[in-house]
Amino acid sequence: MNILFTICGRAGSKGFKNKNLKEMRGVPLAYYTLAAITGYMKEHPEDNVTVALNTDSEPLVEIIKKQTTIPVRYVKRKEELAGDVVPKVDVIKDTYLTCFDANADIVIDLDITSPVRRVEDVENIVAEYNKDRYDLVFSVVEARRSPYFNMVENKPDGYYRKICISDYTARQQAQKSYEMNASIYAYNPMFLNEKIEKTILDYNCGISVMPDYLVLDIDSEEDFAMMQYLHSYYCNADAGLMRVYEEARQICRLSN
Repeated sequence: MNILFTICGRAGSKGFKNKNLKEMRGVPLAYYTLAAITGYMKEHPEDNVTVALNTDSEPLVEIIKKQTTIPVRYVKRKEELAGDVVPKVDVIKDTYLTCFDANADIVIDLDITSPVRRVEDVENIVAEYNKDRYDLVFSVVEARRSPYFNMVENKPDGYYRKICISDYTARQQAQKSYEMNASIYAYNPMFLNEKIEKTILDYNCGISVMPDYLVLDIDSEEDFAMMQYLHSYYCNADAGLMRVYEEARQICRLSN
């Protein structure tokens, strides 16, 4: 299988300044992403893997260039793709069209600020992608709240009611809901070759379920503080997370 892994990180962030440049437990966040990729490559030497970084951040480029564990192609973020409201899929599409031709089988984006993932999570999303003719597959966790039962929104009459109309009296009766955890996205190259005019959730999507404690992503100082604290705890409880952490530490050591 020919796989393009994309890593996307623009300069700055209004919500959390320079979040893509942060270090978690002494390791740059980007190295956790590289660690998941190298771990996958070790398990699947039969796959042909390309890794590409799309960014307009020179400090992020320098962080990636310091490591010698895995070759990375650099795609300069176009100015028109660097805005606050640009869909990330447009950046991934540009990366794919820059780096690959029709021989790609799958494009997998690993978010820098969702570093708490395991090699098996990447394997699972590839396996799910191969089951059907999806446009994309993304990682999720089982939601602890349900739009059919205990999630509300402000309705046109000014009152707050359930998001989805239902007569359920217990959460267990409601259709199972999932929360996207912004960690892994697997795109069909044929989908990326087409004009994308709607949000990605309006296309033919599949999901790959991760454990609910892997829901965290970093979008604020508070998120980052919580992530560092919980990462230490979960590494001791989950060998898969520890494996990626040790791989990331090794990448860090070899880059110094």
